[in-house]
Amino acid sequence: MPADLEQMWADLAPLGRSTSSGGYFRQPFAAAERECLAWFLEQAASRGLEVEADGNGNVAAWWRPEGLVQNVSHRSRGENHAERSGLGVLTGSHLDSVRDGGAYDGPLGVATALAAVDRLRERGYRPSVPIGVGVFVEEEGSRFGIACLGSRLATGALTPEQAGELRDPDGVPLLDAMAAAGLEPALGPSPLLRDVGVFVELHVEQGRDLVDRDAAIGVASAIWPHGRYRFDFAGEANHAGTTRMEDRHDPMLSYAMTVLAANKQARLAGQRATFGRLQVTPNGTNAVPSLVTAWLDARCQDEATLAAMLAEIERQATERVGRDGTALTVTPESVSGAVHFDATLAQRLSRTLGAAPVIPTMAGHDAGILSAAGITTAMLFVRNPTGISHAPSEFAPMADCLAGVDALADVLAELT
Repeated sequence: MPADLEQMWADLAPLGRSTSSGGYFRQPFAAAERECLAWFLEQAASRGLEVEADGNGNVAAWWRPEGLVQNVSHRSRGENHAERSGLGVLTGSHLDSVRDGGAYDGPLGVATALAAVDRLRERGYRPSVPIGVGVFVEEEGSRFGIACLGSRLATGALTPEQAGELRDPDGVPLLDAMAAAGLEPALGPSPLLRDVGVFVELHVEQGRDLVDRDAAIGVASAIWPHGRYRFDFAGEANHAGTTRMEDRHDPMLSYAMTVLAANKQARLAGQRATFGRLQVTPNGTNAVPSLVTAWLDARCQDEATLAAMLAEIERQATERVGRDGTALTVTPESVSGAVHFDATLAQRLSRTLGAAPVIPTMAGHDAGILSAAGITTAMLFVRNPTGISHAPSEFAPMADCLAGVDALADVLAELT
């Protein structure tokens, strides 16, 4: 008998969890994330779902009721809702995590999708099109630096050539990491999406909007445009004790001012800018650095605001570099434009869920990548009372998670 949501959650809880911080590190193609995938495959098998995988590391498990005739005609842009085209509905999320992340970001969407299939079967529901539960790989970009890597490859937003150049922080190429995990890489557009008419992703809310609205479930309206930008500050290595302050070309000073500039510009604009990752060369306590590499995460309500904020941060950084006698190179590594989910569908799902609030999100998701590729897409959010995400204290009460199961089941029934 398939496990219920509470049991699935208990089974997932220890996988990749730090005994010291309580946070999770489920790195793509490494042991903990592979254990999570093995758990998913076991859950799919216990439900008799048909599992398919692509050459990018993505997996989907399909519920195709006996006797259901699948329409395998290709999706057209003007008619891509599942109930109009005969194409399937895909739900699910991801199983990887950020470093020392929370339990819910990603896995909640996978576990509730499996539980929603159970709920529909309990109701005696028989869909008119296939329903799939998908797992996209490397959504967080925690290992290879590209957020939503699996869905970008699946949709063609990232080419196999670009992906083939990716290395993790230890210098391991993506293709080698995949091979070491027992996969046969075949990067590129995915057959898993060929017959998908609608994608619905359930996710823990990464903020407190639903808490403020006193609502357990919400529907997404849009995703803010966002990106990751590498700032390389080059200077001159020297002795920390013997080098006079006025003789230094210290890239750490250039970086420090840039952090403050990013914080100020984001606050003034009511947007988001975060330097959350840093590498220092030679990284010695008694040495002036020769190179500081820092990664900026920037998110804004629209592309124009994002471009303006980045330009101002870079302008101030360049001015400081000139005073410090250092050098700066800025490289966009992963940039996503604004995503506006199908407004008609969002309102329809809101009505299905008893006037659930329709809200934007500042976080990126595989749903955004699929939407940009022309697949009709929607998202559901489950309330997070702490408002914290990408950290060990990320949380959603089981009662709200179960409400998410019911909501997702109702949405899947509405769409199929």
